[in-house]
Amino acid sequence: MSLNTVKVPTLEQLGEVASELGFSFTDADLAAHHEALLPAFEAYNQIDRMPDELPSIAYPRTPGRRPSPEENRHGAWYVKTEVQGAAAGKLNGKKIALKDNICLAGVPMMNGASTMEGYVPDVDATVVTRILDAGGTIAGKTVCEYFCFSGGSHTSAGGPVHNPHRIGYSAGGSSSGSGAVVGLGEVPMALGGDQGGSIRIPAAFCGIYGLKPTHGLIPYTGIMPIELTLDHTGPMTATVEDNALLLEVLAGPDGLDPRQYGGAVAKPYRQALARSAAGLRIAVVEEGFGHPQAMSQVDAIVREAADRFRGLDASIETVSIPMHRLGAAIWLPVAAEGALMQMMLGNGFGFNWQGLYVTSMLDFHSAWRTRADELSDSLKNTMLLGHYMVTHYRGHYYAKAQNLVRRLRRAYDEVLTRYDLLLMPTVPMVATPLPEANAPVAQILQRAFEMLANTAQFDCTHHPAMSLPCGMVDGLPVGMMLVAKAFDEETIYRAAAAFENRVDWKTLKAR
Repeated sequence: MSLNTVKVPTLEQLGEVASELGFSFTDADLAAHHEALLPAFEAYNQIDRMPDELPSIAYPRTPGRRPSPEENRHGAWYVKTEVQGAAAGKLNGKKIALKDNICLAGVPMMNGASTMEGYVPDVDATVVTRILDAGGTIAGKTVCEYFCFSGGSHTSAGGPVHNPHRIGYSAGGSSSGSGAVVGLGEVPMALGGDQGGSIRIPAAFCGIYGLKPTHGLIPYTGIMPIELTLDHTGPMTATVEDNALLLEVLAGPDGLDPRQYGGAVAKPYRQALARSAAGLRIAVVEEGFGHPQAMSQVDAIVREAADRFRGLDASIETVSIPMHRLGAAIWLPVAAEGALMQMMLGNGFGFNWQGLYVTSMLDFHSAWRTRADELSDSLKNTMLLGHYMVTHYRGHYYAKAQNLVRRLRRAYDEVLTRYDLLLMPTVPMVATPLPEANAPVAQILQRAFEMLANTAQFDCTHHPAMSLPCGMVDGLPVGMMLVAKAFDEETIYRAAAAFENRVDWKTLKAR
């Protein structure tokens, strides 16, 4: 009896593969190819018999539990648990929540998707290990949007996440649960993910601090990928100091993530908090305001908040970056076609990069093809676009968009040679009402994508960008975004801390 897992195809099966590839073989040639491939299949079976190369698990934990509706009124928690880290360290005494696209070994993970329900990771993400090594306690996994494809908080298979300031309103996405649990004060820190704004959008809607760090500064190892050139993870916190503290713990190479290149080293970010904003040169980007979907009150409050930096002895000037208005269009082919090829057709991980492949996740996720009707409308819409463009235009526009990213990056970098920071609204509006369960597809899609105008381009260009709360409209928070040069998170923290310390963000009055 053969113990081989990888089965040698029959001649008929190999002929079907040849036909799919457009090959026309004679029977004799097909048989010759079949014979020549026998050693290759034996090599695959040798690999199958070898143990995988996975990081070890260092800290004990239990699977946790699904919280009751009474203790999860905002729908923000997926699993509650308590994984305690080292006895001492920078995060000792701190509780941290994880977005549910982050692997926590032995604890269920569904990434907001019904097709992933039942999956239990067998590895810890690097960020998990670093939190635990620093003495932090993992408090649980937070709900996120269906495979993270929504800037609203209404697409998770487990139900919507409600805004911490108002039930029935969006918490933002895709890191919806992380924004909500921090906004509710249930934990001081959480991790989110950002491919189009998914840290900064919920931070803005929930009135907290959310940093998308420079691409590659924090290792993405052990987090379900979407698109390698867009994938970011970062801290979402109730204070600037906690944000800087968490980044100190998380930043730096892990030797496994190819996104980590020149400059990706940890720094003592909290040291920047002691410096005032005096002397900072801040550029208010005119094209970040006045979007067709913008609320005039949001634009006005962000301009007023920018003016508060003058009282902190910073220099504030308005600049024009025309390419900013084209940034979301440049991002779209990268996100739609790249995510289709890597996250969906590539079973999450795709090909052509070296790092940690979580093969258990790859295998489990691949079953989405048999349950495709369950996918969220926001994901289906993205896949329809991506598949059409890849099959009809050969990936030409993905490639051209990646080329144009360099021009877009230069447009920001040119201004950042003269200024320390760029400033604009994080999103053009405050939290919107959650769609009803039976809402029409058009409304579901609108509420998923309407807020990306200022956030998505910085996932392409890789600049660090932070949302900080800067006002209220009808009791709902307004977010202001600060953007810096690559690997210059310190300057963002310096400005954000000065604003936090000297301005009451809810009223914009001096403290």
